[in-house]
Amino acid sequence: MMRKSILLIGFLVLQSIWTTSRAQLQWTPSFITENSSSISIKANANGGNKGLLGYTPASDVYVHIGVITNLSSGPSGWKYVKYDWGTTTPGANAPSTGVNEWTFTINGGLRSYFGITNSNEKIEKIAILFRSGNGNKVLRNDDASDMYIPVYPAGDFIRIDEPISQPKYIRTLQPLNVKLGDKLAIAANASSPAKLQINYNGETTATADGSSSISKEIIVNKGGTQQIIAQATFTNGSIHKDTIQFFLAGNAAIASLPTGISEGITYEAGDSSAYLVIHAPGKNRIAVIGDFNNWTENEAGQMNKTPDGNYFWTRITGLKSGVEYAYQYLIDGSLRVADYNTEKVLDPNNDGFIPSTTYPNLKSFPKDKASGIVSILQTGKPAYAWKANNFKRPDKRNLIIYELLIRDFLANQNFQTLKDTIPYLKKLGVNTIQLMPVTEFEGNLSWGYNPNFFFAVDKYYGTEQALKAFIDECHAQGMAVVLDMVMNHAFGSSPVAQMYWDSISNKPSTSNPWLNPDAKHPYNVGYDFNHESTATKNLLNRMIRHWLINYKLDGFRWDLSKGFTQTNNPNNVSAWGNYDASRIATWKRIYDTMQLVSNGSYCILEHFADNSEEKELADHGMMFWGNGNYNFNQATMGYSQDADFSGILHSKRNWQQPHLIGYMESHDEERLMYKNISFGNQSVNYSTRDSNTALQRMSQAAAFWSMMPGPKMMWQFGELGFPFSINTCGNGTVNSACRLDNKPPVWSYLNNPFKKSLFNKYANLLKLRTNPNFQNTFTSTPFTYDLSSPFKWLQINGDSLKVVVIGNFDIAARTSTINFPSTGTWYSYLNGTSINLNSTSSSMTLEPGEFHVYLNRNLSNTIITSVSQPISPQTDQLTIIPNPIHESTMIGYKLLDASQVDISIYDNQGRIVKEIMRGFKHAGQHQIPLPKSQLSSKILGNGIYYVVLKTNKGTLISKQLLYH
Repeated sequence: MMRKSILLIGFLVLQSIWTTSRAQLQWTPSFITENSSSISIKANANGGNKGLLGYTPASDVYVHIGVITNLSSGPSGWKYVKYDWGTTTPGANAPSTGVNEWTFTINGGLRSYFGITNSNEKIEKIAILFRSGNGNKVLRNDDASDMYIPVYPAGDFIRIDEPISQPKYIRTLQPLNVKLGDKLAIAANASSPAKLQINYNGETTATADGSSSISKEIIVNKGGTQQIIAQATFTNGSIHKDTIQFFLAGNAAIASLPTGISEGITYEAGDSSAYLVIHAPGKNRIAVIGDFNNWTENEAGQMNKTPDGNYFWTRITGLKSGVEYAYQYLIDGSLRVADYNTEKVLDPNNDGFIPSTTYPNLKSFPKDKASGIVSILQTGKPAYAWKANNFKRPDKRNLIIYELLIRDFLANQNFQTLKDTIPYLKKLGVNTIQLMPVTEFEGNLSWGYNPNFFFAVDKYYGTEQALKAFIDECHAQGMAVVLDMVMNHAFGSSPVAQMYWDSISNKPSTSNPWLNPDAKHPYNVGYDFNHESTATKNLLNRMIRHWLINYKLDGFRWDLSKGFTQTNNPNNVSAWGNYDASRIATWKRIYDTMQLVSNGSYCILEHFADNSEEKELADHGMMFWGNGNYNFNQATMGYSQDADFSGILHSKRNWQQPHLIGYMESHDEERLMYKNISFGNQSVNYSTRDSNTALQRMSQAAAFWSMMPGPKMMWQFGELGFPFSINTCGNGTVNSACRLDNKPPVWSYLNNPFKKSLFNKYANLLKLRTNPNFQNTFTSTPFTYDLSSPFKWLQINGDSLKVVVIGNFDIAARTSTINFPSTGTWYSYLNGTSINLNSTSSSMTLEPGEFHVYLNRNLSNTIITSVSQPISPQTDQLTIIPNPIHESTMIGYKLLDASQVDISIYDNQGRIVKEIMRGFKHAGQHQIPLPKSQLSSKILGNGIYYVVLKTNKGTLISKQLLYH
């Protein structure tokens, strides 16, 4: 895969500027073939984007070179790339041959040089860039696109060399910057002497016989579509032509926007027409080209300009209802971009990797007509029939958010499969799903924080209808859906970057109405939005309305919200977090806009700024990420230093509003379980690095996290003890360079009794947390705590429910005096035991990792004891009846095949406490009576255990057993 700058992805423009200056590339021979023995390519930094103009030292220039063949996917499909980007391999060096001039030579023929041995693969173009040794300076076409040199098959050809055209991927259409009355020099060269002629707009203007070149200067005397044809009739009778077309337009017509029409795409009643409106101040003229005009600029496609010069608009007619039309904007006769308002794009570089099961009947890219990303409009688009129309959003003070990345959550990485997981997520007890970015982003396999189109769903995850169906089903099951929205920045393939671009400095130009030329804050990626500009405000407001209304989303988690500032501070990370009145004003405006569009929608900020700023915004109604990852992990690993995780409590920060979303893990943090088993504390008799012990400590952390008042968030598969590092590579090694790499879904962990036990604990805790009878307990009840020592406790003294959570995070037994809100019987919610207190003060000893969630009410009958998937009759089975045990119970199991069978009882820490049977059994039904007398208190204490059946055929079945 070739190395490309951010701007280039999907950004190839068909352009040539008529000029008397030299083009940035010249080459000999003029007609290169696969068999040309010596090829010389000269680069001139006075042409193109001037990316190497004045560069020193002149000796530090290298090529990035490959080929386009008949097997390439398109302009980005470079093959047989010779050298890595940013390296100074001697073979890639281009010696300086003059001021701002470098030459690179290929000897021995192209097939030999690139090592192409497939006889069916034909070279069509040399793809080449000239760059500085470190790759920071690059000579490209003036629109920053890659440069391509044609390679000809055997035979005779003619080529138009003037007007000078930049070496682009497609050169048939050459929008030239020419005015009426201009002189236009035309010159063509043939590969061998021939009878030559030049035709301009159907008239022969010059001829030459027996010559290899021909030229003519004409006067451009009419507007509209212009066509230049150079034709050569060779001595063998073969005829070859080269054609250039361009459109000569006058000034844009000045016209106000029609009543009721605003920025974006507006479909008219009747489904045969649409208005297109874009914000483009400072541009002279814009035309629409697409499927409806054969991708050819014409008079009908010219857009009107509003009197203030800020907007261009047109009305497209003759459209067929339900038909998708691809289109782009041609700006000032040179720049082709997709519409930033589109709800769907076609991408020639990435769409080919989208499975048809994810996106059925995806429209083909018009590869012979266009290059770069194209936008889609569609009248009469089928409307989604919403079913859950009476959904009531959960109280934001009690949100239990499940953050997930579809790419890594599912083997089938799409919305349809995600919808199938809703029962699992509901069983887990979460009430809000937070999707990492699903708006259109660069590439396919991404976290999504590299956005380019803000109104479009990324097709790699599926269709608009599939996303709406997922949201609809979540609502039907009582769960809200929040979208991770990235509006701190845009990436280079976005039209908001392309339309106003400084190609010399390789950054947004100073005239860009949306983006800052340079980021105003540290840690910026992509190109920084100016959130105080009118253009950005309008874009953001329309985007908010689009997602909250059209998709019925319940809110946004705003990525890098601290970056929404124009306070110039590009490098000082500490100062970036200081109280910023202008940033506060920006966020209050955004929040108020959200509430006007959809009252009660959630506005969640990834902020991490000064506490006074966050408190002011929280008082206004916004919610904030509260990162407890490091402190929780210190506790789960068994270390006392920095193990106080009370920082996720809003009261700890002196907030009046419980708008701090506490989490142990998010997509950005190292996974707790990985650090437990890799770096946990240990003694002779106890180790947090033991997998089952680590899982038990994850349960302990979950108990405190879930019972702590205020909204909560968890990261996908935290409920199953995801053991891989955030930096895990595809080969299983750990390297920070692999942070964004795909990670494996771990649904098979539900077959592991110890990981399933962790799930059950999460599910039971969250079930208690979201029980409508007790919600006030976790939203408005006073609470006290001591989370600073290894023996931690939390007390919630509610009217409807009183809760005391205790836990020993040390690696040795600990004793502490715990104060309860009242005397009497207290029930250990998760293991079915109880204690009777004659005094509110009680001295308690806990083993390492031991914890209890004590309630003043007996809710053991509500405990979830299994999350097994429905068992097919075609699998081995395990039953326990009755459960809980009274005087005795019967363990029943069914085997499909004769097997070696092992049935044992495990405790919560994964230790075998009793073997039930081990031996060979034939296929069929079997039963084992288990009297309670065999499970005396010396063997089992009151609580939850696991009966596990294993066979040598690979069967592993686990059932919870309640003993009291």
